[in-house]
Amino acid sequence: MTEILRIEGLQKRFGGLVATDNVSLDVHTGEIHALIGPNGAGKSTLINQLCGELRQDAGMIHLAGRDISHMAAPDRVDLGLGRTFQMTCLLEDFTVRENVGLAVQARDGGNFRVFDRIMGRASVWEETDHLLQGSLLSERPDDIVADLSHGEKKQLELIMALATQPRLLLLDEPMAGLGHVESQQMIETLKALRGELSILLVEHDMDAVFALADRISVLVYGQIIMTGTADQVRGDPRVREAYLGTEDA
Repeated sequence: MTEILRIEGLQKRFGGLVATDNVSLDVHTGEIHALIGPNGAGKSTLINQLCGELRQDAGMIHLAGRDISHMAAPDRVDLGLGRTFQMTCLLEDFTVRENVGLAVQARDGGNFRVFDRIMGRASVWEETDHLLQGSLLSERPDDIVADLSHGEKKQLELIMALATQPRLLLLDEPMAGLGHVESQQMIETLKALRGELSILLVEHDMDAVFALADRISVLVYGQIIMTGTADQVRGDPRVREAYLGTEDA
């Protein structure tokens, strides 16, 4: 099975704290791979290193066979690395359609200052409408983002991430703050993406993890202590001692 992401010996220290300690991990093409761990495990630090927002002290990161270890964050996006955040990052005073349109425009090298110019670009809006079609927001393109529920904002952020046409999508706690119904809607949305792109899912909702993940890696004190299927993770005594039964933040 081919790898879309391969991490080798990644290390990051903050003074005497070892946040990532010789982390090696791979994500197969087309799979949903979950990363779980207790408080302070180093998950956010690891994700920030993958995105290029934080430079590792040692180790290598390969995306689709290419070494991106020292690439700037925008260059990693250009190669197909997408991301969502724990807290939504949206333009609250704009409509759903405008937010997605701006994401499409940004992918093609534009920025928010050229918003007036993209109003007349049919190709941008055609792609925008295609991205919204079939989504939970397909009937709400002209709604102001500030009027959306938290779950709807999470769905919008995911659509905007998909607008970047990622090969690998890093999802940082997509279930955070969602109620039961919204969580189930997000799970179904992510299930529909399986096979279309590769996903590295950082999540503390274990029901969602077990429902979605093809494989799960467990990070404890900056180290991967195991990688396996949901059943293997459930049955591993090290995981039960270190994490299951607690909650991650």
